[in-house]
Amino acid sequence: MINYFQDLLDQLNEQEGTLGRWAKLLPEQIAEQLNAQRFGDLPAWQAALETLPPYQAQQLDLKTQVKVGNADELDLETKQIIDDKLRQLIPWRKGPYQVFDTEIDTEWRSDWKWDRVLPHLAPLKDRTILDVGCGNGYHCWRMLGEGAKRVIGIDPSPRFVVQFYMLKHFTGPAPIDVLPLGIEAVPANLQAFDTTFSMGVLYHRRSPMDHLRELKATLKPGGQLVLETLVIDGQLGECLVPEGRYAMMNNVWFLPSPPTLLSWLKKCGFKNPRLVDDNITSIQEQRQTPWMKFHSLSEFLNPEDPSQTAEGHPAPRRAVFIAEA
Repeated sequence: MINYFQDLLDQLNEQEGTLGRWAKLLPEQIAEQLNAQRFGDLPAWQAALETLPPYQAQQLDLKTQVKVGNADELDLETKQIIDDKLRQLIPWRKGPYQVFDTEIDTEWRSDWKWDRVLPHLAPLKDRTILDVGCGNGYHCWRMLGEGAKRVIGIDPSPRFVVQFYMLKHFTGPAPIDVLPLGIEAVPANLQAFDTTFSMGVLYHRRSPMDHLRELKATLKPGGQLVLETLVIDGQLGECLVPEGRYAMMNNVWFLPSPPTLLSWLKKCGFKNPRLVDDNITSIQEQRQTPWMKFHSLSEFLNPEDPSQTAEGHPAPRRAVFIAEA
């Protein structure tokens, strides 16, 4: 799949400084992660991507939604082929998307989160942006819709990366890519991005302080961090560390109170950290759909008391924090 990243590699190789040096490492990093021996389903996903009809959509709407093409652009047979290929990548978790007349009703209404976050951001126009843990890149498309100069998403899941390139297949060249990497693969002290997003990642990290420091190191001086994570209600110093699972997830480590996370951001050297949104996740925002057929939030909550998870912890509450490097 290295050819899908070639435009990005060529552009980064032309740049001086840390991004140019990272470009030298990327081919090996990409090949290591997109390895069929590690991910047995990867060849089938790649085959679905590589056999998509060769067509560039006449319309692309990224401002109010992610819509690729119009329903009347293609004949019925071609649209059915595209629909079948997209369904081969189920489950689709972040979205929604409209691809010609296929509506991908994803597990998450990621557009709702975007609508909550966008009013608080420094304008994204002409900015170089990193989206850490971006999934299939839904928010990356919305960032491009706000006029970003270049958007790079990173996520270690090959399924999500292939989903992203299935959409980009129809858009033609665009300054947006998703790399199959975790933040550990990003060179230390990169200081290359105007805005870095980390949404839905912090609670999966064994060391939240290290993650905050890694995020800060990606930013140019004065660059903006946008951090969204699970939190609990509480005072300064309070933090939930689930001994077992949290909402059926076994990789949740730290859920701080908002005052605690603000103090962590200050400790890590961020300036002017502030809480800009605080929201209880609803079963309308995260749910099972025909495009994500596995259990979702309603199955992760206590059926007798939906204010609690199945394990008895406080139900998912997500907060957005913004700070500058």
